[in-house]
Amino acid sequence: MNDRVTVEITGGVADVRLVRTDKMNALDNAMFAALVETGERLKAEKGVRAVVLSGDGRAFCAGLDMGNFQQMASGERRGGQGTAGALVTPNRTPGGANHAQQACMVWREIPVPVIGAIHGVAFGGGFQLALGCDIRIVAPDARLAVLEIKWGLVPDMAGIALLRGLVRDDLMRELTWTGRIFNGEEAVAMGLATRAAADPRAEALAMAREIAGKNPDAIRAGKRLINMMAEADQRAILEAESREQAALIGSPNQVEAVTANLQKREPQFAD
Repeated sequence: MNDRVTVEITGGVADVRLVRTDKMNALDNAMFAALVETGERLKAEKGVRAVVLSGDGRAFCAGLDMGNFQQMASGERRGGQGTAGALVTPNRTPGGANHAQQACMVWREIPVPVIGAIHGVAFGGGFQLALGCDIRIVAPDARLAVLEIKWGLVPDMAGIALLRGLVRDDLMRELTWTGRIFNGEEAVAMGLATRAAADPRAEALAMAREIAGKNPDAIRAGKRLINMMAEADQRAILEAESREQAALIGSPNQVEAVTANLQKREPQFAD
């Protein structure tokens, strides 16, 4: 895994980096496996309060490895295998994701916030990977695209599911059908990125450290509630809000948050 993805955990922040720099962190089978393995590990990693996902070298992720496209052109990949060969086996997660989709969806399943730091390019599968993050900080000159149409394909790494609710219907159609490349500032304007920053990774790490200093129980409860928004009905969300708040009020970390504020000191939360 370490030749594709590295993880360093400091002060409750997991710094996750794609490190296939010679290929601009393109997605091959080993990268898909490393992303899923890393995400599954972080789901259960004690002491992790926030995650930053970034790419080493010149880019966040250039998308699918060219070798996969060459196999398609030669006729080696057929039978609905998907751009990543993800449907070779019928195995899907409880949420419905195949292996390639899980490389993006697993970041939504991690119980703490995941902040993507996007620089260079995020094309095709790389863009969909960025969409899997809860928050996206982009370099103003980063280049992004739903690029699958260039290769005669559709987004199939959870891109459609993750785009839902982020952009207008007509804009999603334009990006999917044209493969138009847009920069980081336009991504912010369209609602596809949270903010632009000259140094996205530094900004993401600073935000992650800030989040790591808050009540981890409340942070996790907030992510559970936000993850419900797309599919749950109003009654279910209202009831979930009440349950989460009832569990938080008077709990040790919530008491510590109040006490630290009253005493004007840094809180000391327990994981």
